[in-house]
Amino acid sequence: MSRKNYLFTSESVSEGHPDKVCDQISDAILDAFIENDLKLGIADESKVNTRLGCETLCTTNKIVIAGEGRGQAPFFKKYGSQAVVDRELITHIARKVVKDIGYDQEGFSYHGADVEVLLHGQSPDIAMGVDAKKTKGGEEEGAGDQGMMFGFACTESEVYEKNSFMPAPIYFAHKILKVLAEKRHSGQLYDLQPDSKSQVTVQYVDGKPTGCTKVVVSTQHNAQSRNGKKYTPGLVKEMIADAVTSALPEGWMPKKASDFLVNPTGNFVVGGPDGDCGLTGRKIIVDTYGGYAPHGGGAFSGKDPTKVDRSAAYAARYLAKNVVAAGLAERCTIQIAYAIGVAEPMSLLVDTHGTGKIDERKLEKMLPEIFRLTPTNIRRSLKLNRPIYRRTAAYGHFGRAPDKDGGFSWERTDLAASLRKALS
Repeated sequence: MSRKNYLFTSESVSEGHPDKVCDQISDAILDAFIENDLKLGIADESKVNTRLGCETLCTTNKIVIAGEGRGQAPFFKKYGSQAVVDRELITHIARKVVKDIGYDQEGFSYHGADVEVLLHGQSPDIAMGVDAKKTKGGEEEGAGDQGMMFGFACTESEVYEKNSFMPAPIYFAHKILKVLAEKRHSGQLYDLQPDSKSQVTVQYVDGKPTGCTKVVVSTQHNAQSRNGKKYTPGLVKEMIADAVTSALPEGWMPKKASDFLVNPTGNFVVGGPDGDCGLTGRKIIVDTYGGYAPHGGGAFSGKDPTKVDRSAAYAARYLAKNVVAAGLAERCTIQIAYAIGVAEPMSLLVDTHGTGKIDERKLEKMLPEIFRLTPTNIRRSLKLNRPIYRRTAAYGHFGRAPDKDGGFSWERTDLAASLRKALS
């Protein structure tokens, strides 16, 4: 029997966290590649042929961008048999991301950091396995790699945030940092700097989230205020307390002052990539469900949508969310597994954790019929060949509202009615 009363903790990191700086640079480069292909007159966006596996490292006034890809001029130019990337264009993209985040510090600055670009052409062996091949049902791309991907959805946060279908701990850990970032960018909290982390411990009673027992925020700040007063953790706590409280449902903020911890180690002046080296793909639990649901292990950022680490994780979330939105379960976990170069999944698992109203075996049979889980169909149906990725690289890939331009398309619940009808 599963426990009904317990505590669960999740963390989030801000857009200025070193690892998230790297994720955003990698995804901004991916967006630029896709946008460039679209600008070259590809009428059918599903035919966009961008390939990219881009990794970024950031440290004190240094950005290193490496990986492999395939794209059109001016990003890639042919020199004999070699595809060589335009380093100046990539450098410009990286600097713009750092500037947008707000880094102009002595140890890490959008204009002062040295940018080294080591991108090169995609391996022909990998391309051979991924490129579309003719099948009885039409052209199909093979999966970009082997692996297993998970999607998850639940109803527990619906009382507080409609249509999020996310675990409460990670949802509100993200929200705290989004509120602080908005107030920093607007100038309301002008003494904050970009790097920050949050952690919330949520109390569950009878299986439902009821409030936070602990809230932890570590946020980078100026050494002193504009009136010359030196910042201490207590002063930083006073500065951000109202903003943090506003991010949580009414009554969720811990009652004891000692249960709201701000910069527990002391001052946090040196931060960002100057304080800690950042790397793409190191915050996969922050990116997904905060540890509340399984993770297959693959990171998302910097990977084009032929790579199932990313696209199939989006598809699994899409299906799990629609199962829950259709009222077929209160919780749903979906696992999909692939082999490199093979279009059809190796396996599909649906687990409704004892909350389902439909036999899980029926769902396992029906879901691939309603939504084919080949990389080609995922990419085309969710319209993933669009420059929509940088926005996903901070504050989570899930639990976000779908955008009008197709961003976060995997958060739609447009399959719910079809599921109800098919399984009625």
